[in-house]
Amino acid sequence: MSDAYLALEDGRVVEARGRVPGRTRGELVFTTAYTGYEESLTDPSYEEQVLTFSYPLIGNYGVRAERFESDRVHPRAAVAREFTEEVVEWLADEGVPAVDHLDTRDLVTSIREEGAMKVGIAVGEDVTPEDAKEELAQCKGMSEHVDIGAQVTTTELTTFEGDGDTTVALVDCGAKGSIVDSLVDRGATVHVLPYDADAEDVSALDPDVLFISNGPGDPENYTATHDLVEEFAGEVPLAGICLGQQIVASALGGTTEKMAFGHHGVNQPVRDLQTGKVVMTTQNHGYTVADPGDKLDVTQVNVNDDTAEGLASEELSVITRQYHPEAHPGPHDSLGFFDDVLAMAGTEGNEHKPRAVASD
Repeated sequence: MSDAYLALEDGRVVEARGRVPGRTRGELVFTTAYTGYEESLTDPSYEEQVLTFSYPLIGNYGVRAERFESDRVHPRAAVAREFTEEVVEWLADEGVPAVDHLDTRDLVTSIREEGAMKVGIAVGEDVTPEDAKEELAQCKGMSEHVDIGAQVTTTELTTFEGDGDTTVALVDCGAKGSIVDSLVDRGATVHVLPYDADAEDVSALDPDVLFISNGPGDPENYTATHDLVEEFAGEVPLAGICLGQQIVASALGGTTEKMAFGHHGVNQPVRDLQTGKVVMTTQNHGYTVADPGDKLDVTQVNVNDDTAEGLASEELSVITRQYHPEAHPGPHDSLGFFDDVLAMAGTEGNEHKPRAVASD
């Protein structure tokens, strides 16, 4: 008898081996990344989702806290063909249910064909398929969490000092730590604000750039952040990554939409419309900008599906990216985005100073 079951929205119940016990539910998504499992599992954009790894072995180079993108694991559960003991111990410490010894290729194919779907998971010695179905029923009866930003944001203003002259106000809708690092490495002082900060909070910092971070969920639910973009557009240079691009576009008259299964991985090709150059990018999002509106121009597109990957407005001093230029994990083809962001500020002392890489 199996000790783990996944009840899928398409009616199937999949048996698996339980690695960390528990019962949970969420949206089933997958990542094609073959490295960076620590970064993926600690990415706040995976909040309230169940993360399936398409790569068969997860954990082959251990677990190191310095690779984490936040202070905890965000997916509600983790699924793989095989987890190593070290990863299982980490997930157990975090209280995150985990399963393996199932056909993840079949799961990934189902998601690609049918779209991201709800899943109920039950793991433990005495669980039954009905337990997983009960979790799924509760998940299907819930609307998407409209205040998901509260679960991933900072609770108070936090400052990271750089040695240059640029000040960045970063609105934390679920920001990856590598975004802050990428800005500080270039000399910027970064003030990280809660996702529900208001115009007075931002004005008090007198920032050279207002930066909207990545994060989970529907961009339309981040109403306070929309208000900030509307308030400061044309007054302070604006930048955004992932959810940040969607929020900026929506606040300036564009529209967003949920994708069938999103982009999750480290090998998404993006073409720059001006230069024709193609770069490989890291991506993790389930929503996209359907129409940028009249104030923003599409500057980059996804080679696979033509979705908007970059937006800009010279008049309003806006530059955004749908993908993650900071990568972690993934290729560093697009790190120059952060130089472009700081160039909008017109301040000095923003030269990139790479950090030393810790040896094993």
